[in-house]
Amino acid sequence: MASNNHSPPLEILVRGPEDFSLWTGPPFANGQPSIKLEKVKCINAKFSDDGSKLMVTKSNSLISVYDCRIAEEIRAFEVPNVVAAALSPNGTYLQTFQKPSAPQEKNVTLWSIETGAAVHQQSQKNMTKANWPAIQFSSDEATACRLATNEVQFFDTGDFSKGVVCRLRVPGVAAAELSSLPGSHVAAFVPESKGVPASVQIFACGNASQSQPVARRSFFRCSTTQLKWNHGSTGLLVVVQSDVDKTNQSYYGESKLCYLTTDGMHEGLVPLRKDGPIHDAQWSYSGLEFAVVYGFMPAKATLFDKKCNPLLELGTGPYNTIRWNPKGKFLCLAGFGNLPGDMVFWDYIDKKQLGATKAEWSVTSEWSPDGCYFMTATTAPRLQVDNGIKIFHYNGSLYFKKMFDKLYQVDWKPESPGKFGDIAELIKSLNLVQLEDKKPSGQGPPKSTQTSTKASSANPTTQKPAAYRPPHAKNASAIQAEVPNHRIYSPSFFLFLIVNINFQQYLSMA
Repeated sequence: MASNNHSPPLEILVRGPEDFSLWTGPPFANGQPSIKLEKVKCINAKFSDDGSKLMVTKSNSLISVYDCRIAEEIRAFEVPNVVAAALSPNGTYLQTFQKPSAPQEKNVTLWSIETGAAVHQQSQKNMTKANWPAIQFSSDEATACRLATNEVQFFDTGDFSKGVVCRLRVPGVAAAELSSLPGSHVAAFVPESKGVPASVQIFACGNASQSQPVARRSFFRCSTTQLKWNHGSTGLLVVVQSDVDKTNQSYYGESKLCYLTTDGMHEGLVPLRKDGPIHDAQWSYSGLEFAVVYGFMPAKATLFDKKCNPLLELGTGPYNTIRWNPKGKFLCLAGFGNLPGDMVFWDYIDKKQLGATKAEWSVTSEWSPDGCYFMTATTAPRLQVDNGIKIFHYNGSLYFKKMFDKLYQVDWKPESPGKFGDIAELIKSLNLVQLEDKKPSGQGPPKSTQTSTKASSANPTTQKPAAYRPPHAKNASAIQAEVPNHRIYSPSFFLFLIVNINFQQYLSMA
């Protein structure tokens, strides 16, 4: 485990309408971040998964790659009519998609960042979120594959000039997801066709030529799926979505959650205790447990182990988002999008809630790589007003806030969680830093004065707003205050006095 003294510094990418900057991450000196890389013109920017490279799209024909260690440009690629681009997980390759100008044109290119040369080209008619990047890599870049008609094709990542070295035959396959770490398995989704139910199948990459799945699950009423591998490549969560809800309970269709394991021990539905849609399902970074937010609002949240047994109930509320802390121990349960932005922070190891707060209008949210901070952002074009960044401590207390006229992107620079110390030690050192920041300079007032001042500032006395009283009632109160206390007058007496006073004022004005 890395020592705290040798942990890499946190960094934040902030992109506006025309350029981006790199900030130093928290803790901030004097409460404000410093700038590591000043404004660079761009239309998009994206880190590699390991944080070693930064891809910057400067125009529709120019893409630059930066080395994040020195924050300098190391390679530039001129790619006319580029529509999309992506880095491989370790920043070894750049993948680009160009708008095709002719049928069968090889418009997808894989570039070597080290040499700047094209190592592979292929044709692709269109690009969607489901089929991009066209070539998928495992986290260690040891395995690479692509989806083709009725098959999944594999490459030799050491030598792409060999072309396709292995083909996995899956008739009707519409989507495929390679496991990330290690890249030992691939999941394939085949939609319904001619009365045959849809299915998700898991294949071992080493035995791709045999075309025999190690696990399989079939289901009717399925339009789309989300395939989510755990770290370790032993389990797969499948969110099954149907456009039509047969029970007529939801306008948005119905969804269900399936769980498959590569050893074939589990192939079925996750036992959820409330009816309704699957809002979110995420694996922890250890790959040993997962959390699900599900059901009609107020939604329910439950933690499961890798055998699909419930571990912890997180309660119900306006939630649709789960964010696991990369160092373990903590998680954030939140409600973003069309929900009011409630956030609850949990220590799921000790099974206790740490704090609760709100981050209204948040579009993006993520933990810092060291697990000590949680950042939310309101960005355009999703929202054109109230753009800004909020950074919270691990327990939900607000640490930093900054507003922008227009903000398009905010990202932590990725780092391996193993480069940071144990989360308990990190939290202890973070608390010490907070105490140092709160110490007053100089001798200051006596301890009793400090205590009373702190109490008054933390809990200021707020005066309750008085109930509304009509003008005639206010005048009646003033008159009643002037009469002797030992006599009791009826309300009609005070009304008579008020009318008399108003009449006298009218005569004086006349």
